[in-house]
Amino acid sequence: MTELEKLNRFTRREHQAEEVYLFDVVLCDNDVDRDLECFSEEALTAMRGLFVGKTGIFDHDMRALGQTARIYDTALIPEAGRLTKDGRPYVALTAKAYMIRTASNADLIREIEGGIKKEVSVSCSAGRRSCSVCGADRSGGGCAHVPGRYYDGKLCCTVLDDVKDAYEWSFVAVPAQVSAGVTKRFTGEQEVIMENEKALLDEVEKMLREEVLVLCGRENAISKALCMAADKMDIGELMAFKRALLAESCGEAEVQLAGAASESPDGAFRMP
Repeated sequence: MTELEKLNRFTRREHQAEEVYLFDVVLCDNDVDRDLECFSEEALTAMRGLFVGKTGIFDHDMRALGQTARIYDTALIPEAGRLTKDGRPYVALTAKAYMIRTASNADLIREIEGGIKKEVSVSCSAGRRSCSVCGADRSGGGCAHVPGRYYDGKLCCTVLDDVKDAYEWSFVAVPAQVSAGVTKRFTGEQEVIMENEKALLDEVEKMLREEVLVLCGRENAISKALCMAADKMDIGELMAFKRALLAESCGEAEVQLAGAASESPDGAFRMP
């Protein structure tokens, strides 16, 4: 069965290659994540079937307005020689997703191609959460083992198992699983690896950030606030900020904020 035949199972009419945008996603894996949890291999096997046909959204916002893509195929992919943090052979649950090309999602497709929209997170129902050291059910009182500590050389974490349902997958800024995200994209049937493009984009962002910091220039309170703000910007914001700085700093004129620079509760300076 071809890629188009697989995805057309979920459409109301048959679509052609030029009408769709296809890309691969690492949904999750069996490695220990930032929350000191991991999926068992049995859980990944169950999710492989459950995620076929599931929709992709943003930040786990369940409103239909945020639906942006749909999974049409999944696979379990081991990585030879790679081990999880607790010493097991590494396995990833990957998915093939599609979007219908429209004027409204053209920018999203460009962001996926540029590596901006990349990280993803999954939402599912795990019926069992057990200790990796002793197997005790953490939902029912657990045990004395502390996640993150080693016991006789074995890393303690919480193993997620008995997955009964998969709800959705989302583009997020910081996924719990470090390796989860878009790995490559497809144009029609043509596979294109994105590693070179991402490396180039990172280099451009680095150079742009350095240029902006030079433009902020002077050692006063305003310039320091501008530097702190620039340090938190993405590449699109940096480009807009550079244009504004160039416009405002002609000659000897100092860069001025539209009003006083204000500090947000988390300590980051925000442009009004």
